Amino acid sequence: MRAAAIFGLGLSVKDLAAFQKNPIDSWLTGFPPNSGEADAILVFGGDGTIHRHLEKLVKLQLPLLVVPCGSGNDFARALKLRRVRDSIAAWHKFSAGGGNMRRIDLGIINPIAGMAPAPQSRYFCCVGGVGLDAEVARRANDLPSWLRRHGGYVLSLLPALWNFAATPMKIAVPDPQRSDKWVTRSASAATVAAFANAPSYGGGMKIAPRALLHDGLLDICVVRHIHKFKLLCLFPAIYFGRHLKLREVEYFQANRLKLETDTPLDVYADGEYVCRTPIEVGLAPGALSVIVP
Repeated sequence: MRAAAIFGLGLSVKDLAAFQKNPIDSWLTGFPPNSGEADAILVFGGDGTIHRHLEKLVKLQLPLLVVPCGSGNDFARALKLRRVRDSIAAWHKFSAGGGNMRRIDLGIINPIAGMAPAPQSRYFCCVGGVGLDAEVARRANDLPSWLRRHGGYVLSLLPALWNFAATPMKIAVPDPQRSDKWVTRSASAATVAAFANAPSYGGGMKIAPRALLHDGLLDICVVRHIHKFKLLCLFPAIYFGRHLKLREVEYFQANRLKLETDTPLDVYADGEYVCRTPIEVGLAPGALSVIVP
């Protein structure tokens, strides 16, 4: 078995030792020059590390094993890889010919033309969003890494909420009768607009509890204008997916969407800055092969 290892910030080859039990395996550090030089890729890190490498991973089309060593690890959680030992077990099964792979979808964010210089399309694996959650992600990224890993998202919520105001947003989806036509699905002042390929973000917040990595659909969750105190009380409910019962929450599915705002707003995905609105968001079905438990 020939494997390549990619390491996120603060991680190194010493983290690889538990995976190197088979003496006939060969290892390289960094991406292989082409898909013929390796049989699998291991990425040590969190959602942000995965996000930054998605384009190369899709291009190489090699099986990916995620080793959850980041601050959020929501993508690994969606793959049932909750701890490093889960990834170790999955790797040993895979390298022994266990066949424990499956193909999953990836989201794609496409900035709408008109911005200069034109931003590039970006893949995402978990959740993208506009509004309060993007502002929280921006603040969390400014925290020291050790603090991000220990409640950084929650710690960033209060200062983000203090100055935040709901913003008019319009979300359109394809007309089921005519795929070339868009119909407005949501148009209101919104606090959060999240589009999800996986159920959670922010270290376990189940913003889209019905999302699946392989169903060819995005799950869209819109939290309309809501009093700040009620919104603060809402966040614990998100960890259990109970927010869908609230009247201020819209939840629906689509394979594509267009999101526009009155003024350009930051778009974040997998905790990383992507671009500014307006955007179109779609899916790349079966874009990635992953190793699972």
